[in-house]
Amino acid sequence: MEKPADLIKDAFEQKTWQEIHITDSWRVFKILSEFVEGFEKLARIGPCVSIFGSARTKPDNKYYKMAEEIAFKLTQKGYGVITGGGPGIMEAANKGAWRGKGKSVGINIDLPFEQKPNPYIDSDKLITFDHFFVRKVMFVKYAQGFIVMPGGFGTFDELFEAMTLIQTRKIGKFPIILVGKKYWEGLIKWIKEVMLEQEHNISPQDLDLFTVVDTADEAVDLIDKFYSRYLLSPNF
Repeated sequence: MEKPADLIKDAFEQKTWQEIHITDSWRVFKILSEFVEGFEKLARIGPCVSIFGSARTKPDNKYYKMAEEIAFKLTQKGYGVITGGGPGIMEAANKGAWRGKGKSVGINIDLPFEQKPNPYIDSDKLITFDHFFVRKVMFVKYAQGFIVMPGGFGTFDELFEAMTLIQTRKIGKFPIILVGKKYWEGLIKWIKEVMLEQEHNISPQDLDLFTVVDTADEAVDLIDKFYSRYLLSPNF
């Protein structure tokens, strides 16, 4: 018997590419199939932490090594690790989880110029999406915390999405940890001096949505201490 996600995909694929472009309503089937597949696979993974960061970070970079260390230490505390499934920081985090014999999840995205799944993802825990917005739902719904390493636009997108959802109470609060004080100091200075004090576009308590650290131990301890007080569960 076919799974719901496969049935939806079949319905979508029976339409020609021309027909799909004529009516965008048929795209709903593809989008729905991605949600179904993601929910089916990730609902069973248990407590995990999402680790974000640049796909361009090389293995000799200190943040690559730190991401691997953080992921390894998380597995020793009983957490799995979720990444975007690609190279750079994502590879480092999956590598650390794999080395720690913990759950190593890859939520990949199909892009024209990048990215192939890294080799450290558990074979049964790799999902590839076409739509960024579906992928981001999976990151947030099934993660018990965000650890954000230095990265580019995609990393910032994921960071601010999570902070917005918590700020607007669409999801419950969970730890958002920025790693690398030197990397993040310019952004945080601007948030405080311009967004908060000059333009009053956020409230003082919004600064509590995230914490900045400099070491792997600090990042892991913040996650672990938070969940010594709260139950682990999906976020929405």
